[in-house]
Amino acid sequence: MSVEPASYYQLIDPKVLVKLGRLELIARQVVEGFISGKHRSPFKGFSVEFAEHREYTPGDDLRDLDWRVYARSDRYYVKQYEEETNLRAYLLVDSSGSMKYAGNGVSKHRYAQCVAATLAHLMLHQQDAVGLVTFDNAMRRHIPPRSRPSHLRVLLEEMEATQPGGETSLANVLHHVAERIRRRGLVILISDCFDDVDALTSGLHHFRHRKHEVILLHVMAREELKFPFRSWSQFRCLESPSSRVMLDPASLRDEYLRHVTAFLTELKRRCGEMEIDYVQLDTSRPYEDALVRYLAFRAAYGKSRRR
Repeated sequence: MSVEPASYYQLIDPKVLVKLGRLELIARQVVEGFISGKHRSPFKGFSVEFAEHREYTPGDDLRDLDWRVYARSDRYYVKQYEEETNLRAYLLVDSSGSMKYAGNGVSKHRYAQCVAATLAHLMLHQQDAVGLVTFDNAMRRHIPPRSRPSHLRVLLEEMEATQPGGETSLANVLHHVAERIRRRGLVILISDCFDDVDALTSGLHHFRHRKHEVILLHVMAREELKFPFRSWSQFRCLESPSSRVMLDPASLRDEYLRHVTAFLTELKRRCGEMEIDYVQLDTSRPYEDALVRYLAFRAAYGKSRRR
């Protein structure tokens, strides 16, 4: 009897994992961790001793609850150990209404989920700790980083259960998340970046100010990049469904493309100034191809830096 895989595992394509092969996502900067030979650490030595308590957050492993502390305080706390302070990666997945756009293919949100799921699998396989934040105009869900293989299911279930909707307030969310992440690590933002470029830059700079390494995976649909529409059409805002307008695309194409090009150029330039990796993803193209190119480039860059 064949058993159908759980729906959330559809976010990870085995063929994609084969394409990625032995590629790894290694931190370029100093991170607060202890993975031997993989990530540079500001600490000396290696320890698996108890480090600290922190308040329980939904998604934490119940085996880590400290029942003695609960008996004294009537509050749930989990125990953290130094071995769990390896590279901490945070996947920030935009789940705002604009991510629902699908055009003639997969929606930007589903595309972003598949990218996030693949990266989560890759990093957990490296024994890194991976967390997840989903958001629209505010943070919806925060799952703290964990490095156990079983944590992948927690992340995938949350992604599969998340539906895009709501307005975007990307900059405010970035500031909020930056304040919540205490230990420096790797922040991977997966978004269509529908926000003012100055506000967005400010949010990204907040992470850099707190010594995090940042990767921006900018997800856009082919229609947003090329504006191929020809005849009069009704355009609807996915974040404000009642907002609709009839337009002649031909009369707007040149101006639209000029603004999009200017926005993309400026965003990429500012990311470069902040030493943030900027990767543009087109939903009409296989995401694994872009990931392979980026990870190979990153690995080659890391080797050249070490020489």
